[in-house]
Amino acid sequence: MAMAMAMASRTTSTILSTLLLFTMMHFDISPATAFYLPGSYPHRYLPGEALAAKVNSLTSASSKLPFPYYSLPFCSPQGGVNRAAESLGELLLGDRIETSPYRFSMLTNSSTVFLCRTDPVSPAAADLIRSRIDDAYHVNLLLDTLPVVRYVSNPIAPDVLLRSTGFPVGVRADDGEYYVYNHLRLTVLVNKQKNGTARVETLMATVDGSELIGLSAGGGGAGGYTVVGFEVVPCSVEHDEAAIGGKKMYDGFPSKAAAGCDPSVVGMRVQANRPLAFSYEVAFVESAVAWPSRWDAYLEMGGAQVHWFSILNSIVVVAFLAAIVLVILLRTVRRDLAQYEELGGEAAAPHADDIAGWKLVAGDAFREPSHPVLLCVMVGDGVRILGMGVVTILFAALGFMSPASRGALVTGMLCFYLVLGLAAGYTAVRLWKTVRHGEAAGWKAVAWRASVLFPGIGFSVFTALNCVLWYNGSTGAVPFALFVVLIMLWFFVSVPLTLAGGLLASRARGHVEYPVKTNKIARQVPAAQCSPWVLVAVAGTLPFGTLFIELFFIMSSLWLGRVYYVFGFLLVVLGLLVAVCAEVSVVLTYMGLCVEDWRWWWRSFFASGSVAAYILGYAVYYLVFDLHSLSGPVSAALYVGYSLLMALAVMLATGAVGLGASFWFVYYLFSTVKLD
Repeated sequence: MAMAMAMASRTTSTILSTLLLFTMMHFDISPATAFYLPGSYPHRYLPGEALAAKVNSLTSASSKLPFPYYSLPFCSPQGGVNRAAESLGELLLGDRIETSPYRFSMLTNSSTVFLCRTDPVSPAAADLIRSRIDDAYHVNLLLDTLPVVRYVSNPIAPDVLLRSTGFPVGVRADDGEYYVYNHLRLTVLVNKQKNGTARVETLMATVDGSELIGLSAGGGGAGGYTVVGFEVVPCSVEHDEAAIGGKKMYDGFPSKAAAGCDPSVVGMRVQANRPLAFSYEVAFVESAVAWPSRWDAYLEMGGAQVHWFSILNSIVVVAFLAAIVLVILLRTVRRDLAQYEELGGEAAAPHADDIAGWKLVAGDAFREPSHPVLLCVMVGDGVRILGMGVVTILFAALGFMSPASRGALVTGMLCFYLVLGLAAGYTAVRLWKTVRHGEAAGWKAVAWRASVLFPGIGFSVFTALNCVLWYNGSTGAVPFALFVVLIMLWFFVSVPLTLAGGLLASRARGHVEYPVKTNKIARQVPAAQCSPWVLVAVAGTLPFGTLFIELFFIMSSLWLGRVYYVFGFLLVVLGLLVAVCAEVSVVLTYMGLCVEDWRWWWRSFFASGSVAAYILGYAVYYLVFDLHSLSGPVSAALYVGYSLLMALAVMLATGAVGLGASFWFVYYLFSTVKLD
């Protein structure tokens, strides 16, 4: 409820800020060129104002277990370590943002600054540091919500710089010794607000109307500086014991690092019973990058041509299948219907061979499928998952999920999934009434199972993996308090909304009337030369061909730490996927009816839902050939568990699309048939 009220208040502030912007334009007040998205509140620092960097969890591309920053013997801030306020999505993603000892003053360059000299490192701590270095763990600093960026030369093309967020804990040298990066050369890029410009800043992330406008009339005030970049060059430096002796935190001292910070030269070796000394330096550089564009460097993705190729390839597949469906509807079906009407009644007997096919199964086409409750539940869950995906991707494509708001995407997905429980219950019970010819008896069991089937499977897998993370001390483990909150959200938000949707469907007047009556005795299905399930399995290749390129980028983002923010492409691909699933299911349903097989319900669901098997196969391929550096059985278990959940969710969503399209096709097909 509190979350819903917060979302409503944000919406209200957005409307007010927009109206205020138009009002000031009406009175000839020039607005600023920048328009900020939700969650993007700009903080302007005055010269000399303090800045504080924060630290996030230690992460690795080869190990999927994030660990707390202070699990290693790093320097702690003077006032102690404090946790930053984190959203639900951040906690689910394993982020643990904490305060750090790195402190700066705006526009104040600092040479070598002493941080601390740790206690002698115990043998266990030394082994832990070596293990983190072997697993390529990275330190993630944050300044004004911007992750620190490190630039390294491309080994293939030395003139090309590769950008990555964070920096390694240390490095293993050619001699087999381990060295820790104990000195950081930090660069803060800042942008100065121009004077003499009237500004109207629409800050939709705030609630208080007084914070919506920031004006600086002509010539008044410098306006401060905004942080638009944060870069690091890590070094391993052997500090002179005499130089750091008696130094306190933030004292300056002469160091070898002042002469030059070269990451290729190492000096601070990891040894048991030996202390580590940490230091840093910082420089401020004015940048022409405007504050609204500061995330462009992080979200820049190459390979736009690949995305366009994927879309064009999908459009060709959609057009090809659409042509087949049009031929079926406009030529074959109409011709068969005309022939069926001409041979109807008494004239049909001598021409029974001419009307073989789908015309003969009119009395069985709408016969109740096997396991109807399970089918209705799976379709209801599929509608919920599809709706969650469409709404989330749409909001992300429109920019309402700013990257500055860490975890906003996961939080949005969870909220939309909870709310769409209403759609899941309504769809499941509505389909149940349709299958039962308008009878609503038993709708409570259908709605209840719709509220616990997929959430129950997902929560079971999530709990098992979370226990593994708990055991290994990873920050990826959800805290117990949040675990209880998730259970409460499930049973006190999701389940009631699903039951409410089922109640609405059960009390809705009218239902879908079948165009033909169902025979009391089921028609025998002729023996087929080829199992229809073979065609169902093959049919999944077409939807998979529509999304496999985007699937590669999504998998790289999830498991290799790469950036994925082209939600516009993803939204188009999702629309094409829905179209392909509908067309494939319709074609296979028609082919089954033509061989007098009236058992189309489950077949239409899996005709499009079989794409999940190919996604699972691709996940195995990706694990073997692209994630060959994945270390440890725990990381493999996380990958397999979440891949299975992803495949199941895709099967339910695409299966619901296929069954819905096939149902309306069969309904249209037999709505024009006249029986004696």
